[in-house]
Amino acid sequence: MHVPVLLLSRTRRRVQRGQAIVLGSLSFLVLALMVTLSFNLSHALRQKMNLQQHGDAMSFSMGVLEARALNYYAVTNRAIAGSYVAMNSLHGYMAAASITGEMLRAGQLNFGQIAASEAAKCAACQGQCPCCQHAVEAGQVAASFGKKALLYDRDVKGLEGNFRNAMEGLDLMVDNIHTSQRGVHEKTVQAVKDGSSHGLSQLKSDIAPDVSALSSAVGALNANEFNCAVDGMQCEGSVANSAPEARARVMTEIGNASRSGWPANRNGSGVPPKQLHPQFLKEFMDIPNNKGTYAVLGHVGSSKTVQSKNKIYEGGQKGGNQGSTVAATESGSLEQTTWQDAIPAVSPYLTFIWSDSGGGGHTVMGQQHTGQHRFEGTNAKALTSCAGTGNCFMKYRANPDAGRDWGQPRVYSYYTMKLNVGNPEKAPWELNNSRSVTFEHGEQGSGKLTLSAADGMSLSKSLVYYHRFKQGGWSEPPNLFAPYWRVKLHPFRPDEAKKVLEEAGNSDAAAIAEAPEVSL
Repeated sequence: MHVPVLLLSRTRRRVQRGQAIVLGSLSFLVLALMVTLSFNLSHALRQKMNLQQHGDAMSFSMGVLEARALNYYAVTNRAIAGSYVAMNSLHGYMAAASITGEMLRAGQLNFGQIAASEAAKCAACQGQCPCCQHAVEAGQVAASFGKKALLYDRDVKGLEGNFRNAMEGLDLMVDNIHTSQRGVHEKTVQAVKDGSSHGLSQLKSDIAPDVSALSSAVGALNANEFNCAVDGMQCEGSVANSAPEARARVMTEIGNASRSGWPANRNGSGVPPKQLHPQFLKEFMDIPNNKGTYAVLGHVGSSKTVQSKNKIYEGGQKGGNQGSTVAATESGSLEQTTWQDAIPAVSPYLTFIWSDSGGGGHTVMGQQHTGQHRFEGTNAKALTSCAGTGNCFMKYRANPDAGRDWGQPRVYSYYTMKLNVGNPEKAPWELNNSRSVTFEHGEQGSGKLTLSAADGMSLSKSLVYYHRFKQGGWSEPPNLFAPYWRVKLHPFRPDEAKKVLEEAGNSDAAAIAEAPEVSL
């Protein structure tokens, strides 16, 4: 009776050992699959991180190109404004030089009047008074003033050639500066449009060699955003371009406001104007042999970029002033207060010099000659046709909509990349080309395990923004006259992300972009 029991116990132990082998085999299979999945997931996550880093780096780098371009516009716009200031000063110097001959002629007129009055006294006293000698001396002084005036006029006329060359050079410099602005703009637009120009392709080879090219539709969004930041460029989705007059007034008013005190205001009364050379003043006094005294009355002078030469003294920020003319004037009166026993005499003096599209002119007490100092005018052409000539400049297109970030340009990137190797010989953890394994489990059916996704997508955004580092710097509105443009990675708004994904052709991702539970 004991033998069968012993045999039964041994049989049960063999059956139990067989079950352990089966369970162990299944455990090893599950463990192998988990290790395979872990390797595959790690590789996919690493690839996804590289993809997102590449997208962020591209968005930020394209934003850097735009910020540098906007800072270049700011610096070069200042150079253009400085050119207009130099033109104003140049006209001011010519006006000051021209007024010397005019003041001498005023002296000639004064002593002509004195000679006439003294001659009348001489006739009354029948030549028996000092008036007769005074009349002769006054006539000689008047003649001396007239001769000296001709010499100064000749010297000023000799400056016309240098003045014309300087005006042509300054006007050409404005054209060349804006041509360089347009060149920078075109190259920047091309870079943010294709995502590979001007060194951007190096980021791909360094970070993610297998990443796709920048979506052309997303690149078009970038180009449009950058164009919308410059008033006068064609763009969609922002405010309309301002009128040419408004753009011209900006540079005109900034150039006029940047003038130093001397070209803006050359006033004086009672004493000779400070801008006149001491040598001229000495010669002026030597002509009447330092006899008598004189006074300068109501001397005024100014140089300005204006709509017409007759509006030099109008206030700044004047509607209609598109800066078509650079002009300067100087005027006043010369009073011979005492000389011998003569009655005081007063004579005016005036000079005008201007440059415009017609070649300009130079007026000295009504004696006018046409110059050849041409000035094209501020922003004389539409920005889109101002590549070679026209004195244009880059003006910021302000947008009052906070949803548009007040017109500050946004830069997007959208890239895709395979997250798997796709070759089991190089990546055995992917099992096979389909990256999946099928299980058969008897009557319970079959199952299929698929590893991580084959393709990944990255979406990034940067904002090019204006900020001057000073107290209250955030309150300073964006502009293209101060080089304080910077860039930062910026979060998406749901509607914005949806638009970019739709443009990129990813309708599935676009459909969930605005879902409340999706974080962007």
